[in-house]
Amino acid sequence: MTIHKLGPVTVLGDCLEVPGIGYLPVNAFVLHAAQPVVVDTGLSLPDRNFLEALGSVLDPADVRWIWLTHPDRDHTGGLFDLLAAAPEARVVTTFIAAGIMSTERPLPLDRLWLLNPGQVLDVGDRTLRAFRPPLFDNPATVGFYDERTRACFSSDCFGAPLASAELATGADAGAVSAEDLRAGQLLWATVDSPWVRIVDTDKYLATIQPLRVMDPEIVLSTHLPPAVCLAPRMIDTIARAPEADPFTGPDQQALERMLADFEPRVVT
Repeated sequence: MTIHKLGPVTVLGDCLEVPGIGYLPVNAFVLHAAQPVVVDTGLSLPDRNFLEALGSVLDPADVRWIWLTHPDRDHTGGLFDLLAAAPEARVVTTFIAAGIMSTERPLPLDRLWLLNPGQVLDVGDRTLRAFRPPLFDNPATVGFYDERTRACFSSDCFGAPLASAELATGADAGAVSAEDLRAGQLLWATVDSPWVRIVDTDKYLATIQPLRVMDPEIVLSTHLPPAVCLAPRMIDTIARAPEADPFTGPDQQALERMLADFEPRVVT
């Protein structure tokens, strides 16, 4: 994992190679508030040690809030280890998310803090306003906006597969060319939120308007390097998602070709 400090926010960066698509950033964050907040907990893969990476940033026992933007496996990797290491922490999530988690490994009910879009969380020196991002792949998705730093934590929204692991785990989405970033974000929109092409466009665009009013200085997406002063351009990009070409994944023949490429060649 890579670690980047961005004012009061630390980015714990990771990525996942997706064949045929690119390198998908997978971030978690620490908001260094009076009551420290960890936002998501990384990939659920055995070779990732989220708690160790987090421990290089702050003592896990000091964590007071774990904001789970939604309960997909790329957001919950270190969740239960962190709950064990942070006995005073509460998991900020929704009723639906807690229900989804209960089908695999239930969250302890006394450690939950249920919060819906439009509500706020007081973390001592600031309040965090919950909102539903325009693009999402899980009905439990809730991001938040920190008015004190003008930072928008957008969960999957604004994500983009990138051309290399170095770009995916980098400190600045501005290092990606404008054209590549636009193309990657539109691709991700059709992969992660395919419903965007079949909904009422005007109603969809209405969900984007609060982001324009928010006018964040920093966008912190789970699936994009930190984006500073790029919000207006990125908002314009996701506004075009309904007209983007649909994503069609590889079929069985393509899978067999990929598997053949992976087979070791016999040298005679």
